[in-house]
Amino acid sequence: MNSLKRIILYDNHVKLGASMVDFGGWDMPINYPSGIVNEHLNTRKKASIFDVSHMGRFEISGKEAPEFLQYVLTSNVYALQYMRAHYTMLATESGGALDDAYLYRFYEDRYLLVVNASNLEKDWAHLSEEIKKFDAQLEDKSGELAMIAVQGPESKTILEKLSDQKELAELKKNSLGFLTFN
Repeated sequence: MNSLKRIILYDNHVKLGASMVDFGGWDMPINYPSGIVNEHLNTRKKASIFDVSHMGRFEISGKEAPEFLQYVLTSNVYALQYMRAHYTMLATESGGALDDAYLYRFYEDRYLLVVNASNLEKDWAHLSEEIKKFDAQLEDKSGELAMIAVQGPESKTILEKLSDQKELAELKKNSLGFLTFN
């Protein structure tokens, strides 16, 4: 019997009383004592946080990182500006789709590719083989970076209260930013 993988914030979810379930091989919180209906309404009317740390997170860096990404993804990586992100697909050798993903450019010289949890191993194996053709590095950051989604109409206000930012700028779709939390 295989044991379930645990997200970085697993212990926090358990302490908060989350009901944990098998989600694609990960021990994930499905709901909390307040109930799923209440959680849904809270997200629609106020805001909620979602732990999406089960997603795969690969960092790509090196001299030929853009060339590598241009080769393995279907989007135009050269058009991705600093502090922007875009949706993309990992292409197979024949041009088919291996997985869909999101590519982030938080830094000028490196990228973060977020893939689906259920395809993490398959995507890693594919990218690890393809990167051998390039002067670039691929590092799996899935076990050390947590990912949290904040959703709902009060998200911006909550992030302002928790961070060092007095007033967050309105971000456009696929724009990125950094926050330091108090």
